[in-house]
Amino acid sequence: MNFNELSKQEYIARINRVMDYIGSNLDKPIDLSAMASIASFSPYHFHRIFTYIVGETPNNFHSRLKLEKAAQLLQDNKKTSISEIALRCGFGNISSFSRAFRAYFGMSANEFRQQSKAIFIKDGIRYSKDCKPIHKIGKNIQAVNGHFCSVEFKQLIIMNAKIEIKQMPELNLIYCRHMGAFNKIGEAYEKLFRWAIPRGLVTSDTKTVTVYHDDPSITSIEKVRQDASIIVNGDIKVEGEIGKSIVRAGKYAVGHFEIKENEFEQAWNTMCSWLTESGFQPGEGSTYELYHNDYKDHPEHRFIVDICLPVKPL
Repeated sequence: MNFNELSKQEYIARINRVMDYIGSNLDKPIDLSAMASIASFSPYHFHRIFTYIVGETPNNFHSRLKLEKAAQLLQDNKKTSISEIALRCGFGNISSFSRAFRAYFGMSANEFRQQSKAIFIKDGIRYSKDCKPIHKIGKNIQAVNGHFCSVEFKQLIIMNAKIEIKQMPELNLIYCRHMGAFNKIGEAYEKLFRWAIPRGLVTSDTKTVTVYHDDPSITSIEKVRQDASIIVNGDIKVEGEIGKSIVRAGKYAVGHFEIKENEFEQAWNTMCSWLTESGFQPGEGSTYELYHNDYKDHPEHRFIVDICLPVKPL
């Protein structure tokens, strides 16, 4: 690996640390100097490097995460006031939040809250529980089949799925981050295993985990952050694009599936549909997929996977 590639990987690692810090501290003010300090760059160089790697300025990234988190809370926590959500997402007052929210989403926070939540996805189009297509930021709703619900509804979900509420343990992870289309995360896993295998961190018992940081019904797909991860023991010294993180222990809705690669959409639809009738709502924490096998070793090339959603009572 040449010097330029090593330098690029180190830069990505530092920027990932900043993104993780911002995501964990949305309720706090974070100025450019603080972000630059986390990345160990001068503010001038940090701004240029962050913008080049992430595709948006540090301040735009910070503002977008706050607004998208607020949007998620508006739909998932109907009993929480808009003012409280604004404060939880780092806005000093309701007026500044309202202006920023309308400028980004094209509607007021209250109007957004009244919209149906996207539950199902089919052919890239998201639908509410009553099968109405849901508008996504910057996208027009495409023409859809008017008989979609009655004819195709059962094809959207896995009818015999086993879903239960579990107390899941803390996961100590090392990861390689991917931003963009879900079907491209294999490239991040390849980088992760190339780094981990020579260091003796991969055995026959190693479990892989994909951690999701954004809600794809709100965040544009090219900006959705996903971490290709493996579970490790102890404090591993990482470098380059490889980072480390912790998924905290907590109560999760866990769906167990044995599925082919083209059935992940159905599995996620199944989880989202179940959640609407479960008596639970999304909780704080990360959503993740926990894999129990290498699909290449399965006779039918199936993934044995748990989809884990953090939950709390309604």
